[in-house]
Amino acid sequence: MRTPVLPLRRALAAALLVPLAALAAVRGQVILVGSSTVFPFAAYVAESFGRRGQWPTPVVESTGTGGGFRLFCSGIGVNSPDINDASRPMTDAERADCASHGIAEVTVLRVGSDGILVASARRAAALDLSREQLYRAIARSVPVGGHLVPNPYHRWREVDPALPDRPIRILGPAPNHGTRDAFVALALEPACERHAEVQALGPAARRAACQTVREDGAWVDVTGDYAVLVGKLADDPDAVAILTYAYLDQNRGRLQAARIDGVAPTLEAIAAARYPLARPLFIYVKTAHVGAVPGLAEFVREFVSDRAAGPDGYLVDKGLAPMPRSALAAEQAKAAALGAAQR
Repeated sequence: MRTPVLPLRRALAAALLVPLAALAAVRGQVILVGSSTVFPFAAYVAESFGRRGQWPTPVVESTGTGGGFRLFCSGIGVNSPDINDASRPMTDAERADCASHGIAEVTVLRVGSDGILVASARRAAALDLSREQLYRAIARSVPVGGHLVPNPYHRWREVDPALPDRPIRILGPAPNHGTRDAFVALALEPACERHAEVQALGPAARRAACQTVREDGAWVDVTGDYAVLVGKLADDPDAVAILTYAYLDQNRGRLQAARIDGVAPTLEAIAAARYPLARPLFIYVKTAHVGAVPGLAEFVREFVSDRAAGPDGYLVDKGLAPMPRSALAAEQAKAAALGAAQR
């Protein structure tokens, strides 16, 4: 199911000169790359799809959203993946990269929602945090005495006397992860941009102030998948980690999650967007590959089917927050049109 990134890239690159018309004969298997958040959902859909026996089980690789878009946008044909899983929307720069490599049309489907969590070991004291407190604990520069200064806080109680007297030690996703981008956008920027010291800055300086995490050791980038973070938390009760709901759901005996702005990260709160750090999840499909890769259109339909992504679907059991029925029906219509256009 999960192939190493380097062999996958070599396999794709080895077929660089094979035309799109020969795609089915050369590999005949759907390939997905992308978000480590979407990975467990995509892998489960791939397993379910493969068990039906009509098409080979798709290959699913966790590369991070940004890394996945780089592979996805590398071109048309067997030298590039068919789908990129994404925990954030594609950026303008990524769209331009796709266009520069001849990818004129990409179909994007929302598959559900997820929540970004501030998780800790179950044996640690529970946290109840605001986004303002998160911003002050994590940002590289924070307002103090009317000026932006290098972050002076080293313990949670220094951020707010109501918080525990524990060191600030945060294990967070590295910049290639869409979860890092979404966390910055949902947790840090809303708090940062309220401050007069930040509002006085120009656009570029404001972005830098609100999007840059501290580099003094209090925030530690984790470049692997979220299973690495789960293991690190179990060994360090003083640490917290930026995780996603699915990983909490699978490790409730070991982990707990902080309330954010007074809201607990339940599946219901995430699905209804009441939880402040809820965000949509997507798959991006290379439209030109539909019809050339056996089973691609059918796999996309499976991903957004009622049995997978519906309110009683098997992905909900894996921690995916389902969309309202009307929103899911709209994605199903896009998936059906994607297949019909290639017949």
